[in-house]
Amino acid sequence: MLGDKRRLKPLDGGPPLPQNTLRNVLAKPSPLHETRGATDILATGIKVIDLLCPFVRGGKTGLFGGAGVGKTVLIMEFMHAMVALHRGVSVFAGVGERIREGHELWREMQSAGVMPHTVMVFGQMDESPGVRFRVGLTALTYAEYLRDTLGKEVLFLMDNAYRFAQAGSEISGLLGRMPATVGYQPTLMTEVAELEDRIVSTIRGSITSVQAVYVPADDMTDPAVSAILNHLDAAVILSRAQAAKGIYPAVDPLQSTSKLMDRQALGARHYGLAHGVREHLARYHELEDIITMLGIEELSEHDRKVVLRARKLQRYLTQPFHVVSEHTGIAGTSVGLAETLDDCEAFLRGDYDDVPEDRCYMRAGMKGARA
Repeated sequence: MLGDKRRLKPLDGGPPLPQNTLRNVLAKPSPLHETRGATDILATGIKVIDLLCPFVRGGKTGLFGGAGVGKTVLIMEFMHAMVALHRGVSVFAGVGERIREGHELWREMQSAGVMPHTVMVFGQMDESPGVRFRVGLTALTYAEYLRDTLGKEVLFLMDNAYRFAQAGSEISGLLGRMPATVGYQPTLMTEVAELEDRIVSTIRGSITSVQAVYVPADDMTDPAVSAILNHLDAAVILSRAQAAKGIYPAVDPLQSTSKLMDRQALGARHYGLAHGVREHLARYHELEDIITMLGIEELSEHDRKVVLRARKLQRYLTQPFHVVSEHTGIAGTSVGLAETLDDCEAFLRGDYDDVPEDRCYMRAGMKGARA
């Protein structure tokens, strides 16, 4: 947003916003005695995430993936879920992305009807590195203000956290600093921590952060990616191989993790079912080469049963999204965790062994799948 000392002028041509409070963008994190830990699940209505890598309420989650695997679409769906499921507000930081993507996101948010509950702050690719470097902190200051004044769930989204680190590298070069590992700035870890350590929940409200992280050349060992990953409570890995199979959201169920994937945090049933689904998918992944070369008929009866159930589970964990329903022609769905657990338990038990795979693809629950 741009403005003078009295009024804030929105970029979308809306009415000016009254300026009630001034806050410094470069602020210290909340005092330790006011912060609270993140231990609860934040339901998203997205089956594969709620089942295998649940979001932490008041925590930080990263969406890792290369170009074109669906990071921005997932972020848009989270914004929709925050308004529809939790009656909260969203703050979006567009850091170093293409201005075309910013326009598309804004229009999609208008079509989805969530803009009245959303603040969007942009420092796009055509801006100077100083703007791109500070726009994340600017949006986070808005999120802190909403957390402290509304007392609601605040979803802080950043697209893209990697561009924040990249902008810091450009500034470091302009200042004449000697580059460090792989050409990144020597202050990389400090700059990432300056942003991440302010994303905390307090006694007044909670901020849940979801950050898209571009992975250059699909290399998860990149120093900038590793620096961001160290601060996160959950990591959702988006796979190009999944996207190539038409599996959307293209979440890799074997690499994605969450600190809540624990029997005490999830409960024995959820933990056991998530473990069983992962076992089936992992065994299918091990046998894929054998199936390609020799065919599924050469597997033992037990392995053949595991593979067929895993293929149906893989398709069941796909889901149509609300924010792209106009493009796909399929109505978006949100699925409760209880329904997801019931369906997965039925798959593992063999209740749907007679259901064709295409009946499991891009649907909400399995009720009526045999019809």
